[in-house]
Parts: sequence; structure tokens; C-alpha cells
Amino acid sequence: MLKRNIHLRFIAGTLFIFAMVAILDFAIGGLLKKYYFRQASGLDYRTTYSIEQTRADLLIFGSSTAIHDFSPMAFERRLNLSAYNVGRDGMSIFYDYAILNAVLKRYTPKIIILAFDKDEFWQDEGSYDRLSSLLPFYKSHPEVDSIVNLRGPYEKYKMMSSIYPYNSLVFTIFAGNSEFNKKKRADVQGFVPLDKTWNDPMKLDSSSLNEVIDSNKVRVYESFVRNCSNAKIELYVICSPRFAKATHPGSSIILGRAIAERYGASFLDYSDDADLIHDRTLFADVPHLNLTGATIYSNKVADRILDEKKSNSWDKVVYRP
Repeated sequence: MLKRNIHLRFIAGTLFIFAMVAILDFAIGGLLKKYYFRQASGLDYRTTYSIEQTRADLLIFGSSTAIHDFSPMAFERRLNLSAYNVGRDGMSIFYDYAILNAVLKRYTPKIIILAFDKDEFWQDEGSYDRLSSLLPFYKSHPEVDSIVNLRGPYEKYKMMSSIYPYNSLVFTIFAGNSEFNKKKRADVQGFVPLDKTWNDPMKLDSSSLNEVIDSNKVRVYESFVRNCSNAKIELYVICSPRFAKATHPGSSIILGRAIAERYGASFLDYSDDADLIHDRTLFADVPHLNLTGATIYSNKVADRILDEKKSNSWDKVVYRP
């Protein structure tokens, strides 16, 4: 009898601990969720706005080359369309595809620009880790689930926790709710201009010789292009200028161009555009333009889109300036 009572107390104690952990998880997770969606500026706010609110005619997708190099205001002035930059630093085509799916569930943009990096398809474990930025939308937006699940086979079980979707975003949640961040307001319609000027000389870039291609990224990129084609969206896949001379075009560029062609999308390669790369005062660092450079570049891309409209050349011939 004594042994049975000990076993019962052990079971009761274990159940009590599990119950307390579940209650704490629910309470803390609920608090984090509340403050996550209260953000009115910053990285997480822009992700929420991109997924749930924007209805801009023209959307700009991509990583840091999107948010620093493409000014929505230039496209609005030139094309007479509303525009928003849905890019996010450090992300990959995985993030872009998830945002696209969420957007298409609500409405169909007229034009999409996808900023395509020279290392777009490179194998990088961080590309999967950084998908944590989408975890808060896992339960409410099933269209992002297939991308989030690329993080690992146990992701759907981890999502049973209320804290888990936010545990890697605590710093950005805090920053997004701070008064300093609200006053700072670093972005304009998702565009984050850089005000630095690059002073070092141009160097040769041979990194593409060592690239290893991630087949998941290629597959998701093709799905991105296909979904735009099926939705009758004018898609422009664009390589931004870099203040470096590539010694090899790299597999990402070759594959990206071929897939875009297959679906009739424009592939515009400005990576070594003579009007931009010979003036380092237009760059903030090697891969990014500063505000002056981004304004010139965005106007140039907008004019290219206008030229295609005027000539009615929507067969999307691959272009290299």
C-alpha cells in the first residue's frame, strides 16, 4: 500500500509539473504574441504588414539588396502605381515564397520585382534557421507552413509550444515596441536607405567558383516564378549592381536566368552595369547601394519597365544592360 501511494504521489507530482509548464508556456507565449503584433515599426512589423496588409500594385521581394537598393517611391513616380518593399535582411527565396503565397491569398499585385543575389541558390544552413521570422504566422497562415517545415521534421511538433514561435524574436519584439524605434522609423514603405559611402577600391570576386547549390532553393524559386506566371503578374527578376568584379557568372545566375526564361519572366542583370559600378560613391558597401545609388538605380529599373510597356514587349526577353 505504501509503495502504491508513493507511485501515485510521483505520478501526481509529475502531472502537476507538466500542468505548470503548460500554463507558463501558454501565459508567456500569449504575452510574447501580444507584443509581437503590437509592433508598429521594425523588422517584424514589416513582415506582418507584408503578409496581412499591403495591397500595393508593385511589390519588391528579396533580402538586403531588395530593402537597400529598391526605392518604392521611384517606381510610384515613374509608373503611377502604389509600391511597397516586402524584402527582409538575411532572408532567402524561402522567405520570399512564403510572403508571396500569403499575398496571393489576399490579392494579386500587378508587378513583382524579385531582387536576385549572385549566391541565391548557395547551400547555407542559416537560410533555414532564419525562417524563424515566419513562425508567428504558422498557425494563422497555413500558406507559410510548407516553408517553415523546411527547418526540420519536428517543426510541427515544436509549434505545439506557445513560446517557441517567439523565442528567437525576443530582441526584435522588444526593439519594435520601444519608443526609440517608433521615433526612428528607419524604413520608408519597406525601403531602408543607407547613407554610407564605400571608399575601398574594387576587387575581384571568385567566390562563385566554390558554390554548392541547394536544390530546395532552386525548386522554391521555380515555384515562385511559376506562381507569378499563373497569376498573370509581370515578374522582373533583377540582379543588383555590386562593387566587385566577378570572375565567374556562377550557377545561381545561370539557373535563375534559365528558369525565368522558361516562364516568360524578365531577367535583368545589372550586376556589372557600367553606369553604376564605376562610381563607388554610389555604394554603401560591396553588395549594397547607398541612398543616392538606390535612387538612380530604382529610376533606371522603372524606366526599363516603362520601355517594355511602351513597346508592348511582354514576351519577357532576357535583358542585360
